[in-house]
Amino acid sequence: MASPNYPAKPKPGDRVAVVSPSAGLPALFPEVYELGLRRLREELGLEPVEYPTTRVLGADPRDRARDLTAAFADPTITAVLATVGGDDLITVTPHLDDAVLRANPKPYFGYSDNTNVLNHLYRLGIVAYHGGSVLVHLGRPGRPHPLTFDSLRAALFTSGWYDLAPAAEWGDRPNPWSEPETLAYEPEMLPGEGWRWQGPARVVQGRTWGGCLEIVHWLLATGRVPSAEELAGSILVFETSNELPTAQEVFRIVRNLGERGLLAGFPAIVVGRPKAWDFGKPLSVPERLAWGAAQRDAITRALDTYAPDAVVVFDVDLGHTDPQLIIPYGGEIRVDAVQRRIAVRY
Repeated sequence: MASPNYPAKPKPGDRVAVVSPSAGLPALFPEVYELGLRRLREELGLEPVEYPTTRVLGADPRDRARDLTAAFADPTITAVLATVGGDDLITVTPHLDDAVLRANPKPYFGYSDNTNVLNHLYRLGIVAYHGGSVLVHLGRPGRPHPLTFDSLRAALFTSGWYDLAPAAEWGDRPNPWSEPETLAYEPEMLPGEGWRWQGPARVVQGRTWGGCLEIVHWLLATGRVPSAEELAGSILVFETSNELPTAQEVFRIVRNLGERGLLAGFPAIVVGRPKAWDFGKPLSVPERLAWGAAQRDAITRALDTYAPDAVVVFDVDLGHTDPQLIIPYGGEIRVDAVQRRIAVRY
């Protein structure tokens, strides 16, 4: 397996691109967006640079790709941050200028639908970063979560190993962006129960691949994922989105990864804590805990068939729940099932 190509990191005072390759939601929620930009400037010391489609809803995929390519091409830009996710970035990546991206590698931060870009950069040999959102995390009501902010700061500015930590509290019920007055107080949080480990007690280290599970399935359908041979020995990292796929749907997606021959090549699998509340599906706390348990059971059922010897860790805070730990995509991760620790190299 080739060594990961980590792009150079920004420094405080640098200009960084803020883009919306997925959805131009800053147009709908300017108060949340401006809060995120202010924290980017004042708390991280970076100067955000917007592009023509950053605040545009329904921008043409070619225009969004043009902005993203331009962000990589600009020599004064040292990192690229997505504002938020969406559901059609799969139509944008075919229009990216890969020659420009290869010649000007930069740290890219995004998750959810941005899995499309993360996977695209992976296939170009560029390490990116799963996590970080100007709206969701920098624009978090009350304050950025300390675990999220420490992880984001380390991923932005440092290059060494970083120990992930289980969250003492977590949440998946955000304050409504449509009510700017809720930006004054933090969202509801629940007590953390730590990570859940399965499989053999051994230490596994490798490069990461995966992302939002539903988007991974779309990528499989379009034939845009690396081959089983290319991914062999990698660590699969995945999480599910705010669309709340059922346990049965999650089982089928993981099963399909197994049928594709991918699961057998992953010696370890790290699974994000599932989001189990949405404005269209306001589940109670007991229902949300049951939702998470059902999803773990569904994934375990698939892995028992296709990856029975893998080290598996559930409920790592790396996806659509709060806080969010940043994971290098295509970078290195160490999963230590002996001491029950996870470290990533930023």
